[in-house]
Parts: sequence; C-alpha cells; structure tokens
Amino acid sequence: MDKMKAIKKPILDACCGGKMFYFDKNDDRVLFQDIRDIETTLCDGRHFEVHPDVQADFTDMPYPDGIFSMVVFDPPHLKYSGDTKELKGWQMIKYGHLGKGWRAILTKGFVECFRVLKTGGFLIFKWNETDIKVAEVLKLTPERPIFGHISGKRANTHWICFMKK
Repeated sequence: MDKMKAIKKPILDACCGGKMFYFDKNDDRVLFQDIRDIETTLCDGRHFEVHPDVQADFTDMPYPDGIFSMVVFDPPHLKYSGDTKELKGWQMIKYGHLGKGWRAILTKGFVECFRVLKTGGFLIFKWNETDIKVAEVLKLTPERPIFGHISGKRANTHWICFMKK
C-alpha cells in the first residue's frame, strides 16, 4: 500500500492479526498493521490468514507523530515458554506470543501507539488475561484509561478506552 494513502486513514490497528472482531475485514477507514503476513491451516483444519496493509512491529511504527484519530491495540497476550511444540499450537499461531521481555515490549507498544495518536484521539486496548493480569499491563503506561468492559466466555477479555491528552 502507498505510504501516503495509508496515513490518510483515520484508524490504525497496530497488530491486526486475523481481523477477527471486525464487521468488515477490509474497512477502508482502518490501516491494518501486523508484524506477520501468513496464510496457514490450523491444527483443527481451519484456514487462518494475516494479511496486513503494512507489515511493521508495533514497538517501532513507520508513521509520523499524531497522525491517527484512533489506534486499536490488541497485542499478543500469551507468554511463550520456549517449547517448540507450543509455537505450533493454534493459539500461538492465531494470537501470536510474547517472550520473556513482555513488559518492555508492551511498554514500547503503548509509547508508540500514543505517539502516532492525535491529541484528543482514542486508543482502544484489548487484553486477554490468560497469562497476564490486566492490572499488570496497565502499569506499563502512565496514561489513564477512561472506561473498560470485561467480556468473553470466562470474563477474561478486557476492552479499555484511553484518550490522549
């Protein structure tokens, strides 16, 4: 995608993955970014793909400061233990994973998301507490959330809204 065309979109999804919560997986208002670009079959036979508009790391994004009105930040939430079998599991393939340095990675992610967000813009943060509690993750940014909501079968997925000062 042309870089100038990309930055004219008002919304950035910093780690879009398979775009699973989107009504329209090709919504032209959203710039879809992910570090991966893959197409595979999961262990249960389901087709899975990640095809972002921009392939980039959420800890070092290639955009100017203050360019987006909204940033969606749904980073990997699973900790990787180092077991190669674990990497082939459908959850790791579908959702990605964090290494031992997860605190530094997520801290850099928050910094970058707020950097590319316009003043008065909104950051929508999604986190699943499978391995790490949301309270631990929120300590990684000095920004204060406005509101949040818990959802999911086990009530362990958190949707949290921030507004950039």
